[in-house]
Amino acid sequence: MIHTRRLATLSRSIGLLRDFRYEQTRPDIFYGNLAADTALLIDAALTDTTGRGLAGRSVLDVGGGPGYFAEAFGRAGAYYTSVEPDVGEMAAAGIEVNASVRGSGEDLPFMEDSFDVVYSSNVAEHIPDPWRMGEEMLRVARPGGMVLLSYTIWLGPFGGHETGMWQHYIGGDFARNRYQRRHGHPPKNVYGHSLFAVSCAEGLRWADTVADAELVTAFPRYHPQWAWWMVRVPLLREFLVSNLVVVLRKRRDSRRP
Repeated sequence: MIHTRRLATLSRSIGLLRDFRYEQTRPDIFYGNLAADTALLIDAALTDTTGRGLAGRSVLDVGGGPGYFAEAFGRAGAYYTSVEPDVGEMAAAGIEVNASVRGSGEDLPFMEDSFDVVYSSNVAEHIPDPWRMGEEMLRVARPGGMVLLSYTIWLGPFGGHETGMWQHYIGGDFARNRYQRRHGHPPKNVYGHSLFAVSCAEGLRWADTVADAELVTAFPRYHPQWAWWMVRVPLLREFLVSNLVVVLRKRRDSRRP
């Protein structure tokens, strides 16, 4: 994964982490930069696994949100489609997306073998059954296609999202209730309803045992490449990986019942 590793520099990591302070107040900055980075990341991973980048590829974004990712992938020359269950989220930024479908990531409204690339960024921790979504992503990927699933680890510093960097270590309910007392309203991401405790080990186990795909690589999304070893260390990875990326390649001989 030489191109993917070259992308994972310390300066990139610092820039992405700094952007987190804008998630609530300036989502255009946070999600715009994250979208540009995601397109670069997938382009590098594709080049490493297939010898060709994003240009001309069909891409499905599971949980595409308000359209920032559409612009980034369009600039990369990809044919971008998003699926998003929340109409309000789809229209929040006022960005027009040519191919955007309302639907659930756990039951994707597409035929199998439809897309060259299927990815999801920071969605798995917001649904009760993320591995069902992962299976659906594999179903709609073409044989030989790439599936990239990136999500926030619960025990990492950002596991509680806007409820704080330590409160969720006491408990998800505590973090949610403390936020509501301080701000007078519940958080956007409500523990037990729209935010769930997903571990690093769960994602690695699923990726390693899924029937019709091979695990290409797994690494921490926001770490420089010299820190990727953390993914291989049980317990430590739950606290320090923060955001896990798993890259799968669908088997060319995949046959689903």
